[in-house]
Order: sequence, then C-alpha cells, then structure tokens
Amino acid sequence: MALVDQFRKFIPRPRKVEVGWFVDSEKASLIHDDPRPIHSVSAKPPSSKAVQACPAANDFESRYFEIPCPLDLDLKFRFGPDEKPLLYNAAGSDGVVSTGALRNFVKLMPRQEWRHPERPILQMPAPYRFIADEPVWMSQMLAFLHWSEQHPPGRLIGGRMPIHIWPRALSWAFEWFDISRNLVLRRGDPWFYVHFETENPDAHVRLTHAEVTDELTRYCRGLDGVTHYVSQTFSLFETARSRRPKKLLVKRKA
Repeated sequence: MALVDQFRKFIPRPRKVEVGWFVDSEKASLIHDDPRPIHSVSAKPPSSKAVQACPAANDFESRYFEIPCPLDLDLKFRFGPDEKPLLYNAAGSDGVVSTGALRNFVKLMPRQEWRHPERPILQMPAPYRFIADEPVWMSQMLAFLHWSEQHPPGRLIGGRMPIHIWPRALSWAFEWFDISRNLVLRRGDPWFYVHFETENPDAHVRLTHAEVTDELTRYCRGLDGVTHYVSQTFSLFETARSRRPKKLLVKRKA
C-alpha cells in the first residue's frame, strides 16, 4: 500500500469531474430551477489589478453552485399557550403560496429535536439529488457570497455527504435565532450553495442534468427514509457501496 501511495503522484488525475443532478419530486417539480454557477463578474475588469481579475478569487467562486429559492414566503414564529411552538403565514391571503400547500411544504421540527429550546428549527424539501461515478463529497451551505440588505434571522443547517454512494435528496433546514423577526424568502434568490470535493484538488466540477434511469431510481429509493430506522446513517455507507450500480450518471438527452 505504501508503494502505491509513493507513486500516486505520478498517476494522471482528471482536471474535470462530472457531477449529475436531477429534481426528484412528483409534484410541482417545475418550481425548482436548475442549479447555477456563481458569477460575481458582470463586466470586463477595468485593470489587471481589479478584484475580478484575481485568479485566486475566481477559482474560489467557480467551485460553488447556487440553488435558487422556489417560493415567495413570509413566515412568523411565536410561542403560544403552554409554550407551544406556532408557525404562521405572515403574508396571509396576500401570499402567493396557499395555506394548505404551505402546511405541506414547511415543517416545524419537534422541540425535543432543536439544538436550543428557544431556537426553532424548520425544514423544507429541496428535492435535488447529486450523483457521481467517482469519489465526490458534496457540502450544502449558506449562500454566503451573496449580499442582501435583509439578513435572515437565523442560519442554515448544512451537511456533507459522499454523493458517489449516498445521493440523498436534500432538504433546507433553518435554525431560527431571532424569533422577533420574520423569515422572508424570495423566489429566485440564492437559497443555498453546494460545494464539491474531489480526489484531485485541482479539478473543477462540471454539472450535468442526469437521466433518471430505473437503476438510479431503485438505488435512491433504498436510501430514502433510513433516518426513521437508524440514527447513524453514515454506518450504512459500506452497504450502499456494495449495492451501488456500476454506473449512476447517465447524461440527460437534450
């Protein structure tokens, strides 16, 4: 093994790694737009010393992709009688999303699952799945490169997973620190980022829309819902690896 490690540096490593994505939702899947690269450069640099000409800054930003928010939401939280957690649609009848649909989309987690008894956590489905046929770890994180006048009253709860063996459907989990302020989301704004780590730190990821094959569907269904039965899902990685089809990523035909 030591000999292999010794000569690993001489083995050519890919400069581009393909990662597939698709939206896994039977209802209203069209509200979920394509992931998009982060582009902070909108004009030609006025000089070679301008920030947008900096190769380090450009390389950094090129490794993140943003997921657009699918809905316009204005949510309010308060503790009711007996300290019962209550979530409200602050937009009321003026809101774009119907109350019934909102109730199905936004879930307030039970208080015993919060990190802090005074900071509610809510979840929304983000039915994107990312897949790869070589080792790739994906991190979901706050959209920290975008500036907004209205900072959210809490923070995103991120996550990291190996998408070559664990292409789980994502969710958007939010920990509400300042419950005196509404949580306002706007459709099309950056909802969260995804970032990919590969075996070659020089490599860049190229996102491609994936074909949802029967094999891929069966494999993903085997991952779904396991959190209801085990508390440490990472313990299932070896089982997932042994049952993984030889190929997950098939490019979607145009």
